Amino acid sequence: MAGKRRFGRVRRLPSGRWQARYKGPDGIDRAAVRTFASKTDAERWLALTEAEIIRGDWIDPDAGRVQFGQYARSWVAERPNLRPKTLQLYDGLVRLHLSPSFSMLRVQDITEPHVRRWRKNLLDAGTGEVTVAKAYRLLKAILNTAVDDGLIRRNPCRIKGAGQERSPERPVLTIRQVFDLADAIEQRYRALILLAVFGSLRWGELAALRRRHIDPATGTLRVEVSVVELVDGSLVTGPPKSTAGKRIVFLPAFLLPEIITHLERFTASDEDSLVFVGPKNGPLRRPNFSRIWRRATESAGLTGFHFHDLRHTGNHIASATGASLRELMGRMGHSTTRAALIYQHRTTERDRLIAAVMSNIVETELDEIESPSGTYRARGRQDAS
Repeated sequence: MAGKRRFGRVRRLPSGRWQARYKGPDGIDRAAVRTFASKTDAERWLALTEAEIIRGDWIDPDAGRVQFGQYARSWVAERPNLRPKTLQLYDGLVRLHLSPSFSMLRVQDITEPHVRRWRKNLLDAGTGEVTVAKAYRLLKAILNTAVDDGLIRRNPCRIKGAGQERSPERPVLTIRQVFDLADAIEQRYRALILLAVFGSLRWGELAALRRRHIDPATGTLRVEVSVVELVDGSLVTGPPKSTAGKRIVFLPAFLLPEIITHLERFTASDEDSLVFVGPKNGPLRRPNFSRIWRRATESAGLTGFHFHDLRHTGNHIASATGASLRELMGRMGHSTTRAALIYQHRTTERDRLIAAVMSNIVETELDEIESPSGTYRARGRQDAS
C-alpha cells in the first residue's frame, strides 16, 4: 500500500523491497532507477530528489539513455567551422578508439572505471601515448557537452593529466646541418628547406605559398592560406590553423638571394603561381615528396629526421635571439603562449646552466684564496650575520 507524502510516494513490492515514485518537473510520473531495502531509504531518496528539483539540479533520467555512438556522431556533426583536418581527426578517433568501447553504452552508463579501463587497454595494446591523449580529450569534450545538455550530472573523465601530450623531444639541427640538408636535396626544394627553418613555416603554409605572397623588395613573406591533404588524397586550401597564423614574416637578409633564385628558376611568372610544386609540376604533396625527402636526409646523415623538425629548429634559433614571448608567437603564428613558452623554456634552461657554471667558477676562486687561519667564505658568512 502506497504511503502518503507531500512529495512522491513509496510502496512495498512483493519482493519485500521498497519503490519510490515521484512526478518530475516535466509532469511525468517516474519510479526511482533502483529499489530500496527499507522505507526509510526510499523516503531519503525522495527528499534528495525533491531538493534537486527545487535547486534546478534535477536531470531527466531518460535523457542519458542515448547511446554514446549516436551522441558522439551528432556531437562532431554539430561543431561549426571545423577545419577539414580536424574533422578527419575526430572521425578517426571516434571510429577507431572510442566507438569500440563506448558505442553501445548509454551515455549515462559510462563511469569513471569504464574510462580508466578503456585508457589502460589502449595503452596496453600499444596505441601511442599522443593518440591516447587526443582520444581522451575528445571523449572528455563530448561528455562535457553531455553535462551541459543535462544528460549526465558529472563527467566521468577525471584522470589527472590523461589529456596531456608528452611527445618525445624532436631533434634540433645545427646551422651547418641545415645547409648540409639544403645542399643534399634537389635544387628546386633547397629554398623550401631554408624557408621552413628561417621563416618558421609549416608544411601546409609552404605548399600553399604563391608568388604574390613574397616581396623580395621588403624582404617579407605573407602567410595567408594553408593547404591540407586528406586521407582520400584531396587537397583543401583554407586559412591557417589559427587566426594568428595569418602573418607577415621578415626573412633574414642572407635568405633573399636564395628566394629570388628559386622564383626565377622554378616558379611560373604568374603572380598566383605556386612557389613550390611537386616533381611533375602539380601541387606539392607529402606522398610525392617523401621519396625526395628520404633520399636527402639519408645523404645528409639525418635518417629519421621529420620535415616538421625544420620549423622546430627554426623556432629554437629564433628564441636564441632573445626575442620576447609576444614576438615569438607572432613569428611562429601561434595564438596562445603554450608553444612559444616551450622555446623560451629552452633559453631559460641555457641561462640556468650558465649560472651554474658561474657558481662553479666563483666557488673555485674562493677556495683558492682561503687563508690558513680561516676561510674567506667563513668571514663573509660572519659579516653577513
